[in-house]
Amino acid sequence: MWPFRRKSKTIRTTVPVTLHAKYDAAQTTRENIRHWIMADGLSADAAANNDVRKKLRERARYEVANNSYAKGIILTLANDCVGTGPRLQVLTADDELNKKIESAFSTWTQMIGLAAKLRTMRMAKSTDGETFAILTGNNKLYGPVKLDLHLVEADRVTTPYPKLLDDNTVDGIELDSSGHPSRYNILRYHPGDLRAAINDFDVIDANAVIHWFRSDRPGQHRGVPEITPALPLFAQLRRYTLAVLGAAETAADFAAVLFTDAPANGEAAQVEPMDIVELEKRMATVLPDGWKLGQIKAEQPATAYGEFKREILNEIARCLNLPYNIAACNSSGYNYASGRLDWQIFSRAIRVEQADMAAVVLDEILAAWIYEAMLSSEFSVLRTIQHLPHQWFFDGNEHVDPAKEANAQKTRLESNTTTLAAEYARQGKDWETELTQRAKEKQLMADLGLLTEQPETVTVLENDDDDEEK
Repeated sequence: MWPFRRKSKTIRTTVPVTLHAKYDAAQTTRENIRHWIMADGLSADAAANNDVRKKLRERARYEVANNSYAKGIILTLANDCVGTGPRLQVLTADDELNKKIESAFSTWTQMIGLAAKLRTMRMAKSTDGETFAILTGNNKLYGPVKLDLHLVEADRVTTPYPKLLDDNTVDGIELDSSGHPSRYNILRYHPGDLRAAINDFDVIDANAVIHWFRSDRPGQHRGVPEITPALPLFAQLRRYTLAVLGAAETAADFAAVLFTDAPANGEAAQVEPMDIVELEKRMATVLPDGWKLGQIKAEQPATAYGEFKREILNEIARCLNLPYNIAACNSSGYNYASGRLDWQIFSRAIRVEQADMAAVVLDEILAAWIYEAMLSSEFSVLRTIQHLPHQWFFDGNEHVDPAKEANAQKTRLESNTTTLAAEYARQGKDWETELTQRAKEKQLMADLGLLTEQPETVTVLENDDDDEEK
């Protein structure tokens, strides 16, 4: 309840205003008013306006460029999400056509460096909050498809003229009547480039632009850096590290000090305050009468230094769904079970990210590639296919204990709770390709007389060592 004063000509009264709410968090008191003072009711686009996103991008880039932990976390996210690059599997009824398309698409991705570009896009999504790519032509490419992917930094997508600001424009994105992007205004040069000009921009159709970001609120059209909640924590981590280092250096700068137990003006030899005395190595010396020699204790880093870094890194990594041992690249305090439990959370987040990338980025790239390919005589048959069934494979994750995983895989297959396709997909492999290759190998081994009886699988039993710290 907060009073406000109402003035009149003859009387001055205080009228209480009471907010009737059943939730404690909805109450405003003297204790929490400062904590909630920055809470607002802005829309998603208004809260993440151009000035706010520009400041967040600049600070995120600075922190990633100067903080080893921030750089490592961003690289880990990109490497685990993209890996060596996604692989296409076409699922039409024509096996020969499937192999032909897969081979041609794989060759094209290597020519344009798609895997490296996807990793750059994933890092930009974490640091800048969003990433853009333009589907453009490149006549220097070999083969029937001249499609290329040109990456664009978020700073270049903006409304160049104030007069273009209207209800259907959100900072460089022109929306149609249903609220979907129809065109993008993209500066030809980065605003920080010396060649930049405010009126030098292109208007590109939305069909040729890939915009990848995480929408945290309904109606959000531009992204904010994913590491935004961790930016103050990164600064605190660096400040604390520098403070501990400075304290240790300060203590180390003083080799020794002279001190006396005598009272002021007591019986002790006269010594100039703050005077410097040179000490020779491995030499005995005599101190002035009444004075003692002491050394400053090096109490830095304190025992709480490591614990502080661990807790703040854990908090930093939480907003990115990273477990501490991956963020710090240190599993010394983990046992086997704890490491696997934390990894499951991160692995699930990676699968979600890969599915999002497949829907927003890869499918758009494939659709453009198919459109270009069907114009050539080599892939003219694609003109008769309205929809190309396909799926994407990413790098699999290696198991810590291959023997245990092999036995678990064997049990799942024998109990019909999984399929070969699912098991190979866990490793990022195409089951048809792998089985075909395995059949060729077995046939060759049989022809060479190398095929022998396979030994029985030895079951590895769980032991109590898994619960011990390693």
